[in-house]
Amino acid sequence: MRLVLLAMTLGILVGTSTTLAAPPAPAKAPAPVAPAAVAAQGAKPADPAQLALERLALSIERRTLSNGLRVVLAPDPSAPTVGVSVTYDVGSRDESKGRSGFAHLFEHMMFQGSEHVKKGQHFSLIAERGGNLNGTTSADRTNYFEVLPSSELALALWLEADRMRSLDISAENFENQRAVVKEEYRMRYANAPYMLAGLRLGELVFANYPPYANPTIGKMEDLDGAKLEWVREFFTTHYTPSNAVLVIAGGFEKDEALSLVERYFGPLRGKGARPPRPVPAAPEARSARERVTDDNAKTPCLYFGWLIPPSHTPEHYALEVAAMLLGDGESARLHQSLVRTRALALETRAFTRDFEGPDLFGVQAILSEKAKLGEVERELDREIQRLRTRPATEAELARAKQRIKSGFVFGLQTSLNRAVELGQYELFLGDARKFAEELYRYQRVTAADVRSAVERYLGPSTRVVVEVMPKKGATP
Repeated sequence: MRLVLLAMTLGILVGTSTTLAAPPAPAKAPAPVAPAAVAAQGAKPADPAQLALERLALSIERRTLSNGLRVVLAPDPSAPTVGVSVTYDVGSRDESKGRSGFAHLFEHMMFQGSEHVKKGQHFSLIAERGGNLNGTTSADRTNYFEVLPSSELALALWLEADRMRSLDISAENFENQRAVVKEEYRMRYANAPYMLAGLRLGELVFANYPPYANPTIGKMEDLDGAKLEWVREFFTTHYTPSNAVLVIAGGFEKDEALSLVERYFGPLRGKGARPPRPVPAAPEARSARERVTDDNAKTPCLYFGWLIPPSHTPEHYALEVAAMLLGDGESARLHQSLVRTRALALETRAFTRDFEGPDLFGVQAILSEKAKLGEVERELDREIQRLRTRPATEAELARAKQRIKSGFVFGLQTSLNRAVELGQYELFLGDARKFAEELYRYQRVTAADVRSAVERYLGPSTRVVVEVMPKKGATP
């Protein structure tokens, strides 16, 4: 669930907008919401936070280099730091059968050195200048980012360009990082309670939809069978300028930044056009039930999962609000019912995965020691049914929207986080400035919208259930 979507310091809201060779927005993206048009229709005027978002959007510039690299500039003259993010249009949904985990593997491989950067030197060069860096992988994208003092923008751009052009994909680096990923899998999933069951929930919900059927971390048997030439092919295909978005946010001078981008990224050519990315039609939602044994669990756990529409669609916004009503904090309905009132659960949550294709809505309840799976399942059913029969009150809806608004505006105030978020909006919606429309999407969700979406998508006939049992002890 996108609780924190985008935020910024509100003192940088001036500027103009230039767009060169802008990529088209995906067909599924909702039409822009024009504040003036909304006001003309009799709606309440936009609040100051919304107006601030719109003014910030006007300060953003977008360019596309001749090699296809999309560039987004978000200057903030008052910021002492500069954030740089490179988002590649590749995630686990691009992996072929038997080759799962490659996108996540490259999150690690990209820090192993390139033609002019020794292994580990990317970290040391950034750290020596007081900066920070990292990378993340999802089903839909992989990104790499760093934050540095504003005077060090050239270093960040040079480092990113060098590994985009000449990553060191040696047998030694491959074997080393394959071992690192397998150890990460053991620590985060195999040896952590309830995590493998969470992966299994996704496999069952997307069983007939290959792009999202495999977990992003990959299957260990696929990594064991991976060949070095497959890894090199994956890099050549997906790590190209035309398949990437570069964002610079924070304290920098625009003309100087564009000159540096042209100097370091402009010569990167000859790696092919953006790879085709066919998106299969959404599968039919189905019901399924499976019980798994978890050696790490102390008490049973219950997962529900449903197939829902893609992110950035009206019904998805409504379902994100539904997830907040069910699972956002101690005042949420699931906590009040299962934890506080009936003591059936130790912990509850509701979530969406926020995939750009068909998505997953999930509910999890970790049972208390004396609770039974059957009674917890019935109580979860009742609470979801109540979203249909007892719509959210004005107070509940206002609280959820205020949480979204606060997260949106204040959750990502740094140059680094702004760069990361703008890269995702540019990649997924075709224009980074569309972040300014997101708050409208959430604020316009009504209790009737939530009820309708829950009625349509969260029914028992399309529900996947994963029951988690400890290896010894508890009974259902």
